[in-house]
Amino acid sequence: MAQKRLSRTQFLERLLAIMDRKHHWAWPIIMGPGITKAQLNVHYQQEFLVYVRDFPVLLARVHGQNPPPDVRRMLAENIYEEDTGGLSFGRSHPELFNEMMRGLGFDSDVFQTAKLLPASARYRAWLEKVTASRDWVVGAAALAVFVEGSIKDRQEIQAPSKPKTEAEIEAYIDAHPLIRHHGIGRQHMDLIRAHQKVEAGHRQDAYTMVVTYADTRRQQNAVLACVAQGLTLWMRYRDAVVKACKLKRP
Repeated sequence: MAQKRLSRTQFLERLLAIMDRKHHWAWPIIMGPGITKAQLNVHYQQEFLVYVRDFPVLLARVHGQNPPPDVRRMLAENIYEEDTGGLSFGRSHPELFNEMMRGLGFDSDVFQTAKLLPASARYRAWLEKVTASRDWVVGAAALAVFVEGSIKDRQEIQAPSKPKTEAEIEAYIDAHPLIRHHGIGRQHMDLIRAHQKVEAGHRQDAYTMVVTYADTRRQQNAVLACVAQGLTLWMRYRDAVVKACKLKRP
């Protein structure tokens, strides 16, 4: 007997239950005052190669699977901002990331030639596989829900954030760990500004398109399995970075 399709509320809850677990114990240490520049360099090199550099391309692969027009529009806007910065600062997010790295004193050319850790490579291979899926909703779930999401998603869905004012964005920048703990110049922080400027309502869009269009139990199961596998691979990836950084669990 075929499984009964989950209601949208039930499906959303199961997605959020997975995202509730997207937290690694070392994150407060990586964003804390005790992390060294050398350790941060390892962390950011892996982030860049796993998904930051090619995120617009991965999104475009999902867009290329020809989802419905409203989804194509959401994806196109995201691709446009990620690849051009056209909704914020006129520079792609990978470029803004490299600018932030220069602010930390890191050679961005080294980031291009760095090597993925084995667990990082497995996580990246998963991203390649799921964004090539013939069912666009699986790829959208991987990127828009899982990769762009966090443990804060439930809070954001229940109480959506409003667009920040320029003053609020600058206050957020002033409080950022890279400024507080590592003295990066504020002029290098446009990536963080861009995120704050364009991402109000972004989490709702991500969940809406996946929950709305995964309209069979088979699709729902595929999406849940995809996001759960993403969590497993992401945790192993983060474990590998922590090991490479020689961080110790409190």
